[in-house]
Amino acid sequence: MDDLWERALQDLKGKLSTENFDTWLSPLTVDRADDATLTLRVPNKFYADWLHTHYLDLVLDALRAQGAPDSFRVDFSVSEATRPRVNARSEPPGAPRTRSTVPPPMPPPAPVPSAQPAGPYATPGSGLNPRYTFDNFVVGPSNQLAHAAAVAAASSRQKRYNPLFIYGGVGLGKTHLVNAVGHRGLGDNPNLRVLFVSAERFTNEFIWALQNHRINEFRERYRNGCDVLLMDDIQFLAGREQTQEEFFHTFNSLYHADRQIVVTSDVYPQQIPEMEERLISRFQWGLVADIQAPELDTRIAILKAKAQQDQITLADDVALFLAQVVKSNVRELEGTLLRLAVKAELATRPIDLEFAKEALRGVLPKSENATTVEDIQRAVCDYYSIRLADLKSHRRHRAVSFPRMVAMYLCRQRLGTSFPELGDRFGGKDHTTVMSAVRKIDGLIRSEDPAVVNAVEAIERKLNL
Repeated sequence: MDDLWERALQDLKGKLSTENFDTWLSPLTVDRADDATLTLRVPNKFYADWLHTHYLDLVLDALRAQGAPDSFRVDFSVSEATRPRVNARSEPPGAPRTRSTVPPPMPPPAPVPSAQPAGPYATPGSGLNPRYTFDNFVVGPSNQLAHAAAVAAASSRQKRYNPLFIYGGVGLGKTHLVNAVGHRGLGDNPNLRVLFVSAERFTNEFIWALQNHRINEFRERYRNGCDVLLMDDIQFLAGREQTQEEFFHTFNSLYHADRQIVVTSDVYPQQIPEMEERLISRFQWGLVADIQAPELDTRIAILKAKAQQDQITLADDVALFLAQVVKSNVRELEGTLLRLAVKAELATRPIDLEFAKEALRGVLPKSENATTVEDIQRAVCDYYSIRLADLKSHRRHRAVSFPRMVAMYLCRQRLGTSFPELGDRFGGKDHTTVMSAVRKIDGLIRSEDPAVVNAVEAIERKLNL
């Protein structure tokens, strides 16, 4: 079984960045194994939680690719003996220590629940992640609508949106929200039958049920055995006609029984390729809510909340610095904070601004390529041959308003500037105007509008010179 894990590690090494592989997977060792379960040794609870949340599916796929059965499980056992191996790995000469992003050790807990067999009948409980609740979800302008809709969907006392479709980029909080719906529902009614499942898991269970002639039990589980169905990454069903057919009937059964359905996706329903029109239509029966990349103030709040949760001392100036450096998504933001915490622990130094800049030097933008709001505004004006004063004016003529929307979109994507700040920088516009502009341009790009795509690419090339 050790050979199976070593082969899987080689497969994973080619799929992850060197830093992520060395940080999270390389230190793992086999604790025990049999034909059904592989137990990997980890240094503490946080390490196990992070692996379970972010890498478990990838690990299972690699093991199955090396011959493990579809029903194979992975468990994690906590062992402090693993920690020296994590901390002592060698680094290139002169390089800063960049080991595990694990915060100071916590009391060893029971092993983290593992992935269950592909068969739907061996999966106990709701499948919810205990770390994802409304209490630790940071709300900002970028996710306010999705959060409010999720809270409503979780409550039997408010107007519910059924189905609720939440979409947005990777690492922005969709999975967090959909889990939070389940936790809130169970908090209000402990007898509520909540089922959280990824679309990939739904597909695997459906295939397993067909192969083992247990489709009736599968349908009983999903159509009659749950009051709330939470499905993550629905876009995974794209192109899978038979699975879509099964989910269509499952959806209808739950909807007509007035049972809550919440699904997430990376893209808007109509932009999911190879998805049946009748499913797309049903996704739009309720509310479609998007999550955008968090603005600066929200990123700072996320960092402060994460630091408090993991007992990391984080000064305001360091939080501001990290929020300015990492703009893409929440997952990367939290991962950067935890890497910094571990580097500080290994170096026995406080996390001050000087240390943060030194430790994250590799991810800082080069000064010659640094971009500001003014740089983007000037580049857009040059491309569209308009004056900067017009771009910041309140003129609504399309010759001015459309370039203004493009400029707002680029500022948001490249700099992560908050909507209120962008409103101020564009002549005192309301933040809702900026949000509308960013969403409009994002939608045109997603629909591959040639004029918009070409314009944005040309302006970005100019900015990257």
